[in-house]
Amino acid sequence: MLLTIQNLTKTFVGMKALDRVDFELAAGEVHALLGENGAGKSTLIKCLTGAYTRDEGTITLEGKQISPRSTSEAQELGIGTVYQEVNLLPNLTVAQNLTFGREKRRFGVIDARAQKRDAEAMLEGYGLDIDVSRDLGSYSVAIQQIIAIARAVALSGKVLILDEPTASLDTREVKMLFDVVRQLRDKGLGIIFVSHFLDQVFEITDRLTVLRNGCKITTEVTADLDRVKLIEHMLGRSLDEEEEGGTRRATEGRVSAEPLLTFEGVGRKSYVEPFDLEVHKGEVVGLAGLLGSGRTETAELIFGVHTAQTGTISDSSGPLKIGSPRDAIACGFGFAPEDRKTDGIIADLSIRENIALALQARRGWARPIPRSEQDRLAADYIKKLDIRTSSPEKAVGELSGGNQQKVVLARWLVMNPRFLILDEPTRGIDVGAHAEILHLVRDITAEGMSILVISSELDELIAVSDRVIVVRDRRHVAELTGSEIASENIVKAIASSEKKNKEEAA
Repeated sequence: MLLTIQNLTKTFVGMKALDRVDFELAAGEVHALLGENGAGKSTLIKCLTGAYTRDEGTITLEGKQISPRSTSEAQELGIGTVYQEVNLLPNLTVAQNLTFGREKRRFGVIDARAQKRDAEAMLEGYGLDIDVSRDLGSYSVAIQQIIAIARAVALSGKVLILDEPTASLDTREVKMLFDVVRQLRDKGLGIIFVSHFLDQVFEITDRLTVLRNGCKITTEVTADLDRVKLIEHMLGRSLDEEEEGGTRRATEGRVSAEPLLTFEGVGRKSYVEPFDLEVHKGEVVGLAGLLGSGRTETAELIFGVHTAQTGTISDSSGPLKIGSPRDAIACGFGFAPEDRKTDGIIADLSIRENIALALQARRGWARPIPRSEQDRLAADYIKKLDIRTSSPEKAVGELSGGNQQKVVLARWLVMNPRFLILDEPTRGIDVGAHAEILHLVRDITAEGMSILVISSELDELIAVSDRVIVVRDRRHVAELTGSEIASENIVKAIASSEKKNKEEAA
């Protein structure tokens, strides 16, 4: 084996990010490293590249044990990494980026002609015929990725790690990149490929390893593994397991027949493929898919975090212009984001101040909410949502995760939005708070509010959703209703191949 990792262990403040993980990479192999958020992929890569110091275990490269103490030392040993965000200098030329730190000199001065020749020779092997004297930033992301790969291979040349390299690429650009990957594999490089795009994993990789909760689950030959089985490995559950708590509620009399909102052809290049969606008054629409599938991206597009480049959003009165979150709020939308600590709460502000934030933003800072009204709103929602606190003046950062999530929900409920997006509303909270938030979803939709719920917990989606949209590889690939809403059908839709979809369409 080119690279062997044995019993790799890494602990952070009492939590094992990696627990005795084994991994092997052969020369001339593309090996996928897969797993959901928190599985341990990034930690393994950082231990391998010297960004982290491992606690236990051994790393062997070409039969010799190594212990890189920095990324530069890992490069010297032969291990290079290319990330989703190209880690080069866009304001320098392509030639300067390719030869940076190892330029040829004449009389102590960089030999620009030699630099240009060397850069052109490097890229010739990748099928790139471009002007290397132009700034790197003037080229597409795909070209920049190939240039980053060329530099990494030139510096290292044994192991190449590609961490989500296709996340920002379109179909044509992915093909261009994969041609380069195959070429490098055929030359004998060992390539570790990290991606959430399962179609691409099955297209480009020879073997795959699945991590879950810091542990290695399995290593398989990619072509021999069933897609549904792969997703079961990643999620940690079998479709044969009996569903618990997945009973769905009846929609009759609660969901309006007329659409509240209509999304037609809404999309953004290299972000989310254009999709159509109707949301009805009082309806819960679930978004299912693996991490990186396009769930959060869909929500951010709807809420104006990123502006849609195609399509229209409309209600009964006509088209809506949503180019920013401010526009979305003005249209009666709310958004409780996935990462409440970073994007949701303001930890140092009080519960009262956090609850009043969205309403204050909608009013404008020239019309401050009176303190008496802030106090009333805080008291009402602390009681209504059972936020456990000794005082509304307590800093939100001092609350438990479940109570922080309730404060974020209270902030939007104060505004009485007609459409509320909940991205992983129960992640990282205790069982009691989990049940309370799901109960709250039922209550507010019974009052006529419409909700888009994104969740990795299939039981959770099944329990609260009237419809489930399945997202894979940044595309909406299936819509399930009624008795179709079941774990087996959701996982099969996530796992289905692009080839199969095209055959069925034909």
